[in-house]
Amino acid sequence: MRQSVRPPTREQIDILCWAASLGAVTAEALALRLDITLASARARLSAARRHGLIAKERPLIDTPALFTVTRAGLRACGAHGIDPCRVSAGGAEHLSVCAMAAAALERCYPDHRLIGERELRRDERDLGHPLASAVLDFAGADASRKHHPDLVLLPNDAGCLPVAVEVELTVKAPRRLAHICRAWARCSSVAGVLYLAPGRVERALERAIDQARASEQIVVVPLEGLLPSIESR
Repeated sequence: MRQSVRPPTREQIDILCWAASLGAVTAEALALRLDITLASARARLSAARRHGLIAKERPLIDTPALFTVTRAGLRACGAHGIDPCRVSAGGAEHLSVCAMAAAALERCYPDHRLIGERELRRDERDLGHPLASAVLDFAGADASRKHHPDLVLLPNDAGCLPVAVEVELTVKAPRRLAHICRAWARCSSVAGVLYLAPGRVERALERAIDQARASEQIVVVPLEGLLPSIESR
């Protein structure tokens, strides 16, 4: 006789929706988000994994394990229009840091709802217009394309604009970085842009912002100051 599958709990659905929006999360980020111990966060993710709702990936030894939502998990939480995230060695660190940044920002801005790039792309695709993305205009190009932020802080007040959040871990080519900053400077769909970057990247960002004359729209915050250590949790 076939055994019935227990439906996910409300807490599991919340974790699934969060992970689906970001693409991948870590136990460390979940512990910060829920203000629980790291062991408790791992237990919650392991329970979801046993039910086939979450998959575990670890492409890099020196970074935390990443947990992505399976197709069954996406169906369980109703995340339509979002596909399972594919984790690569090249993108693992960025996914991990984005998850920690998302958890920290949710705690800093409880009056906002935070979404990830995957949910933003889905919503913009459904609506047919940008919600919190910048339009990159290339000289001589026949069409413009959008630049999506890594995270978005959506205010509860419908009359306020969202805040775009970029997690910048490496130094981009100066010309490309300045071009993105110029696009954000003229973006009317966001109230501002928050760049989170380690010290080695801050200087390049500041130069690009000055070159694009975007200092009124873009703020750079040291990544180390936002992300607390949770080793003692």
